Amino acid sequence: MTKRLFTTLCGLVFLVNLGRVAFAPLVPEFQQNLGISAAAVGSVTSLVWIGTAAPRIPVGWVLTRVARERVVLATGVALSVASALTATADTLLALQTGAFAVGLATGGYFVAAIPLIGKLYPEATGRAVGVHGTASQVASVVAPALVLAVIARLGDWRVVFSLLAVGAAVLTVVLFVVVRLGGPDGGSVTDGPATDAAPESRNFRAALSHWRIVLAGMSLVAVAGFAWQGVFNFYVSYLLSEGLSDANANLLLTVAFAAGVPAFWLGGRLADRLPKVPYLLALNAAFLVSLVALTYARSLVAFAAVSVALGYAAHALFPAVDTYMLSTLPAPDRASAYAVFSGASLLFEANGSGVLGALTDSGVAFDWVFRLFAAGVALLLVVAGALYLAGRFPTPIDESPGGG
Repeated sequence: MTKRLFTTLCGLVFLVNLGRVAFAPLVPEFQQNLGISAAAVGSVTSLVWIGTAAPRIPVGWVLTRVARERVVLATGVALSVASALTATADTLLALQTGAFAVGLATGGYFVAAIPLIGKLYPEATGRAVGVHGTASQVASVVAPALVLAVIARLGDWRVVFSLLAVGAAVLTVVLFVVVRLGGPDGGSVTDGPATDAAPESRNFRAALSHWRIVLAGMSLVAVAGFAWQGVFNFYVSYLLSEGLSDANANLLLTVAFAAGVPAFWLGGRLADRLPKVPYLLALNAAFLVSLVALTYARSLVAFAAVSVALGYAAHALFPAVDTYMLSTLPAPDRASAYAVFSGASLLFEANGSGVLGALTDSGVAFDWVFRLFAAGVALLLVVAGALYLAGRFPTPIDESPGGG
């Protein structure tokens, strides 16, 4: 039962992530078909990510009262409806509404699904989160080619969202059947001692009491995530400014995202086997070194090598920090506290693109902005590393620096 549920979640997360990344390659289609400006279509892509951040903390409150798999089911229904709504858009406002609705569905999914996976695989959380993340990352890699292939074959961008609506509906039905088979009495398929001995807390304020763990988790991912948001959104523009062709610049962005596939797959497994805080600090260090190296790369080969390293380090952070959070938070408050962490982190990270854009608009060169971001990650490493060595950084019970 656990395997069937997890397999269905991996299928659903592919569609969930496809829903939020499908808008970017459709930008030219939106402009041509709806006659809207670049600024207007930019608001559409922004609304997807605003939407994916917005529901996370509220859903954390919902998870104190509703079983996690039922919330995942609700987000599957929401994704199907939101995609169908987007497929009917014929004005900018309708498209913006659809994009925001898709974002809301995806944000709610991740907040509910990650703690559910942790509960399904308490002894192999990193591996499971990594496999789930791999399915999500594959969607990021194939989205541009898949979306353009659908348009070339069927001639209308709306078909992309119609197919997404159908796919989400089908997998939601499959998930419902799996959940019902696992809980014939209407209860949670994860109820019982096989997954978590402690009962779920119904007090959302109790989740907020774990603010030290939430802040610790944010420090290990949000600063690098802030930098990564800025870097990948302006990656093509940066590479063009360095003299690369449009084709090569787009290819290297795809390479950076493709590096995320093994990063999720292997990174999750390493998160199970290695001390979690030192591993996360090492990944932050690898991201920092890669980001600085990017500013000194001058040839296509050098840019390609850095793209692989940067993409791997950035994406490996996500399953690692999820594993850290699920291993450190107490079971009764895990789902709601994780939601607070996830929502607060993403809201902070989402500003990376805006800050980078504002700095470059004011005349600061890309290389110096990237080095400034790297300095921020370096400061985090110094502070978090010192706190960890002093025994004052929240860690899983058996992973203190002294081993006790």
